[in-house]
Amino acid sequence: MSQPGKPVPAGRILVIGIGNEYRGDDAVGLIVARRLTERSGLTIIVLEHNGDGAALMEAWQGVETVIVVDAVRSGAEPGTTHRLDASRQPLTGLTALPPEAFHGSTHAFSLVQAVELSRTLQQLPTHFIVYGIEGRNFDVGGGLSSEVAEAVPKVAERILREVSGPDM
Repeated sequence: MSQPGKPVPAGRILVIGIGNEYRGDDAVGLIVARRLTERSGLTIIVLEHNGDGAALMEAWQGVETVIVVDAVRSGAEPGTTHRLDASRQPLTGLTALPPEAFHGSTHAFSLVQAVELSRTLQQLPTHFIVYGIEGRNFDVGGGLSSEVAEAVPKVAERILREVSGPDM
């Protein structure tokens, strides 16, 4: 697993699992990252992250392909997986998720703001995919809800298929 501040080697894909393991379903990004760490080969670097926007921007600086996994709360059924191509459209708005969907960051500078600032500065990685897994419970303590836990292996498999595809 990669650590913040360490550069990602050229040609590698960076997968960032965002979350807080002490806030129920908010931990899903971390759990997917751990599953990918167990299953991945040498083609991807996996990073567990707390979601601080400035640190995220530093982590993906100079990387061509980034995949982020985070919990979302948009009103869809728990366990629903949203795949957003942030390199083609903003993360929030009419064709994506509402701005409040990425609720989890306790930092003033969130994933959405980091992506959009990177876009404005023309520093957004060429390929930038966000998997948002709809959560049910974000209370302190407890593990993943059953619906979110069921989504973990499916999202991990989807990411592994995606990174081994011809476009990556």
